[in-house]
Amino acid sequence: MSLAALRHRLGIWIESSRVQYTIIALILVNAVTLGLETSPRAMEAAGPLLLTLDAAILSVFVVEILIKLFAFGPRFFRQPWNVFDFIVVGIALVPASGPLAVLRALRVLRVLRLISMMPRLRFVVEALLHAVPGILSIAGLMLLIFYVAAVMATGLFGVEFPEWFGGVGASMYTLFQVMTLESWSMGIARPVMEVYPFAWLFFIPFILIATFTMLNLFIAIIVNTMQTLHESTLQAEEETIKQVVHEEGVVVEDELRALRDEIRSLREALEKH
Repeated sequence: MSLAALRHRLGIWIESSRVQYTIIALILVNAVTLGLETSPRAMEAAGPLLLTLDAAILSVFVVEILIKLFAFGPRFFRQPWNVFDFIVVGIALVPASGPLAVLRALRVLRVLRLISMMPRLRFVVEALLHAVPGILSIAGLMLLIFYVAAVMATGLFGVEFPEWFGGVGASMYTLFQVMTLESWSMGIARPVMEVYPFAWLFFIPFILIATFTMLNLFIAIIVNTMQTLHESTLQAEEETIKQVVHEEGVVVEDELRALRDEIRSLREALEKH
C-alpha cells in the first residue's frame, strides 16, 4: 500500500462516525473527571484512578491529533476547528510545574472540544463569530449612550451621591448595574428619588433604551446572522446536489451515446452479412 493510500484511509477512518462518537464520549468522561479532580473528597477516595484516567484520555486525544496531522498534512491547519483542537490539546500537555504551571488550569478547555465535534454547536459558534461586526456596531452605540447618560447623571446626582455618580467612570458603572436591572429600583433609583423626586424621568427612559431596546438589537443581529448562515448552507447544499445530478447526467448521456454507437455498429454489421 502506498503512503498516499494509507493517509487517505486514515483520514476516512479518523473522520468516521464511529471514531467521532468515541471521541465525544471520551470528552464527556473527561469533563466528569476534571470536575471530580476539584473535589478533595473525590481525590482522597479515587485520586490516582482519576489522574490515570485523565492521562489516558489525553493520550487518546494526542494520538487523534497526530493521526489527523499525518492524514491531512498541511490541510489540517486550514480548518479553524482543527487548529482549535490542536491548541486545546497542546495546552493540556503543558508541564504541571514551572512558570507555565498556571496554564494547567486551562485543561478544562478540553471540554470545549464538544463544539468542534458537534455540527449543531459549530453552527451556533460560527453564527456568533459572523455576528461580531454587527455586535461591535451596537456595542459602540451603547458606549455612546452610556457616556452621554453618565455625563448627565454626574451633573444631576453627583453632588448628593458621589459614591454612585461622583465621576463619569463611577456613573457608567452604576448605569451598567441599572441596565442589568440588578437592585436598580430599591438600591439606586429610590434613594436618588428621595432627594430628586423627578429622577425617574432619567432612569426609566435609560432602562427602556439601554435594556429593552439595545439588548434586543443584539439578539436580533445574532438571529439574523444564524438565519443567513442557514440559508447559505442550504444554497450550498442545493448547488452541490445540482452539480452531482449534472455530473451523473453527463455520465448517463455518454453511456447512452456509446450504447447507440454500439447498436449502430451491430446493425451495420448485420446488414452487410
